[in-house]
Amino acid sequence: MLTADNLIDSGLIRHGFFTRQGGVSRGIYESLNCGVGSRDNLASVLENRDIAMRLLGLSESRLATPFQVHGTTVAVVEEPWEAGQGPRADGVVTNTPGLAIGVGTADCAPILFSDPDAHVVGAAHAGWRGALAGIAEATIEAMLGLGARRGRIHAAIGPMISAANYEVGPELIEAFVADDGGNRRFFGPARRPGHAMFDLPLYLVTRLQNTGIASVEDLRRCTYAEEALFFSYRRATHRKEDDYGRLLSAIAIVEQTGP
Repeated sequence: MLTADNLIDSGLIRHGFFTRQGGVSRGIYESLNCGVGSRDNLASVLENRDIAMRLLGLSESRLATPFQVHGTTVAVVEEPWEAGQGPRADGVVTNTPGLAIGVGTADCAPILFSDPDAHVVGAAHAGWRGALAGIAEATIEAMLGLGARRGRIHAAIGPMISAANYEVGPELIEAFVADDGGNRRFFGPARRPGHAMFDLPLYLVTRLQNTGIASVEDLRRCTYAEEALFFSYRRATHRKEDDYGRLLSAIAIVEQTGP
């Protein structure tokens, strides 16, 4: 489990960007596959989610992850739902103690948010579509609706595919440049004509910094390059594997038991 320095506070909020290590799944899903949407054995996936939650001091039943659709919808979570039965959304926010919210990824960016003073947290799944459409900003706005303040929100970007391994085609390049001509700086040369290497991590850091929140941290870990630690959709595709595991990133407000 990896953590971001800017999300570590006095202990009332816990978070983790979980690696693929330490679980019970086998084969291409080895070993901490937390993706209910994968074709892995469901019992193994649920056990893996339980393992992850125990590291946060909670039970699996207290974890809420959405059905991700690469959009900008953000769900406010007050009670957990059954694994795999979440709303169609790519962001989740909560101010409920004892509840973990999270997202699953395998090259897309997991972003965790925290306002430790207001006890409001958020999680977002940002692939290129969601990033361009504004899922990060939408998650921040949903946190503000729960009492967070923009200048107190900290955001951390977990393991995702790096620019060195993210070759994209002309349609994607055109979509970003059409949105903002300045986005050309996030694309570098690629071997194939008309293609480019896209720095999605830097794009997300830049957009988050432009929101005026307190801090942005990028763990700078590449899911494609670090096979021992992370699942990767693109790596699985290049190998012609028929499925892939999903990494869990989660954040929780710890229930206070004392005065």
